[in-house]
Amino acid sequence: MTAYHKLLLQLAAAGLLAAAAGARAAAPLPHYSQDKTLGVGSCASSLCHGAIETWKGSSVLQNEYVTWSRSDKHHRSYSVLLNERSREIAKKLDLPRPAHQSDVCLDCHAHNPKQRDKGFSVSDGVSCEGCHGPAERWLKSHVEPDATHARNLANGMYPTENDVARARLCLSCHLGTAQKFVTHKIMAAGHPRMSFELDTFTQIGPAHFRIDADWQKRKGGWDGVRAWAIGQAVASQQLLELLRGPRGRDGLFPELVLFDCHSCHHPMADRRNTAARTGAGGGFVRLNDSGLLMLRQIARRVAPNDAQAFAQQVDRLHKAVASGNDAIAQAGAAEKMIESMIPRIGAYRFTGEDVRAMLNGLIDDGLSGQYADYQSAEQAVMAMQSVAEFMGRQKLLRTPPLRPTMRRLLATVQHDEKYQPVEFQKALREFRASVEAGASK
Repeated sequence: MTAYHKLLLQLAAAGLLAAAAGARAAAPLPHYSQDKTLGVGSCASSLCHGAIETWKGSSVLQNEYVTWSRSDKHHRSYSVLLNERSREIAKKLDLPRPAHQSDVCLDCHAHNPKQRDKGFSVSDGVSCEGCHGPAERWLKSHVEPDATHARNLANGMYPTENDVARARLCLSCHLGTAQKFVTHKIMAAGHPRMSFELDTFTQIGPAHFRIDADWQKRKGGWDGVRAWAIGQAVASQQLLELLRGPRGRDGLFPELVLFDCHSCHHPMADRRNTAARTGAGGGFVRLNDSGLLMLRQIARRVAPNDAQAFAQQVDRLHKAVASGNDAIAQAGAAEKMIESMIPRIGAYRFTGEDVRAMLNGLIDDGLSGQYADYQSAEQAVMAMQSVAEFMGRQKLLRTPPLRPTMRRLLATVQHDEKYQPVEFQKALREFRASVEAGASK
């Protein structure tokens, strides 16, 4: 029996297997469920999740529908398809129907299931059941006096509390799958660049749940650093899976949306050479390795005995992509290493020493030029924000000294076309000074 299988048995014995499940969780994504979608009207009553204010004494906020309908961009995702930009994209792609009637757009800009009840409307955008799963089997049972979360899941509710399952769900649109995918052609037609980080995006949704004793009893503990780490691992795995599959090619070319946009999209006078840091030399389009860079820090804490081997495998992948020799096999080897790492991340409990080391490691990498490209810098800043906030909650760091420098750091990655590595490093040095000041008190 391998060490990996022994670990799985240990996790199962500890009751942690669900939280440490691999990126290919058993639950089907809501988009592909065979259950019928009932529509937001089934959730929106003031006696259900449509209350204007939270209920006192309730373990559930009860205003989730109001939060979604008023503040969540997912509610407005369908209406975006009606604007001039979407009409122009559809025209450039030569779609036979307008964007708001085309599955290639609706599959991510709305919950677009095949099984629909009469109360369903695609114009609601990415609605309740688009994340929590079609409610045909669990709507009634989830409000019964003896309802349990386990029974809800058995009846088709999607396990959004599970970091791996939530990452798969979010990334099915924010990165793509073999079935739905924002290609380079779609971006060339005018679609914005895609971005994602699990912990940050969960919070800015905004989150419509409260982590209290009842939530933790029903669904397990919440750890923002673990969510960030799982998100990076699942995103990296899915990117490599797409690279290896049919979606990884566009005719003679590779599917360029999987690569660093700014390897090509920058003025010729800007003599950056971000590919050089991979050890594969310059002059080629570098694979988008922003998640892999984050995983390097994570592996050092979660899997220290394997961290160097993982870093070396990523280097081999870059060189293979640059040379065109054995790239698919090297991508598969890296993907397999990540797949074995995911349950270890899910079972890991990050300590103060871990998060301090990761924060310092992220800063060191940034100052050494590892984030010369925008996408890596963007991921690093979101990571540093998540880790620093965790440290603040754990009283490991005084966060007030960080806030001005964190705002300046965030400003350097606000616009991808205006990103300047020199300005990023300047802000990063200021951030490091404030971290040291906050930790010394």
